Amino acid sequence: MADFPLSWSIGRRTIDLSGRPCVMGILNVTPDSFSDGNSFFSYEKAVARALEMEAQGADIIDIGGESTRPNAPPVSEQEELNRVIPVVEALAGRLKIPISIDTYKASVAEAALAAGAEIINDISGLTFDSHMAGVVAAAGAGLIVMHTRGTPQEMQLNTTYGDIIAEVSATLRSSLKLAEDAGIPAERIIVDPGVGFGKDMEGNLEIIRRLGEFSELGRPILLAASRKTFIGKITGKEPAERLFGTAAVVAVAIYNGAALVRVHDVLEMRDVADMAGALYGKRN
Repeated sequence: MADFPLSWSIGRRTIDLSGRPCVMGILNVTPDSFSDGNSFFSYEKAVARALEMEAQGADIIDIGGESTRPNAPPVSEQEELNRVIPVVEALAGRLKIPISIDTYKASVAEAALAAGAEIINDISGLTFDSHMAGVVAAAGAGLIVMHTRGTPQEMQLNTTYGDIIAEVSATLRSSLKLAEDAGIPAERIIVDPGVGFGKDMEGNLEIIRRLGEFSELGRPILLAASRKTFIGKITGKEPAERLFGTAAVVAVAIYNGAALVRVHDVLEMRDVADMAGALYGKRN
């Protein structure tokens, strides 16, 4: 198993990574996400689902107001704010676990952090909005930097790599440098190789097989593969039916060095993560 730092500093607390793997629950406040679009689009359903995921064992709730599936249409800044900020405000005083915002817009990140979020999950690795790094630094927030190739509208146009691990690592290293230059301490950052973003099926599988090699970046690793298309291509299942395929990926990812996994099905993946962690040496 790959080594990684044993804690992650975020907002007002530190997340312990020395015990069981962390489970990040996905809360899509959107009408068009690839897997659960419109399921939690209403304010009431979104709040209830977040509280349910906390009860099921989530360590973090990741709220997104814009679908980033391949070819998803962009959402305006105001629309994204309208979707996520009321939910963050409602949950900030009720959840015991931290809130993450899945956004690449600095204005949305700033408003969400002011409303009570503690983590920014930026699919662009700080590259889509030049103000994002400064917002994260000023707030003292936790940060997830992900690898992608361009926007969701263009990222699947080029999925060819020479050495995919080397190329993804180089891009993530550039994101870490952007963060450092903005004054974001390394201990506040997680890296995500971006399974499903600018990669084909073989590229995704290669990343999962060689996940431990990203430990050379010196930061904990997040793996976010829940219900994704490559699982469907292998199993022949629709997104909502990819529970067991996702479970296999979660278990292997933890074996190969993932400190955190981002999932839709928190109840089931909590058990998978706990068992994988116990088997592979990350015990409660």
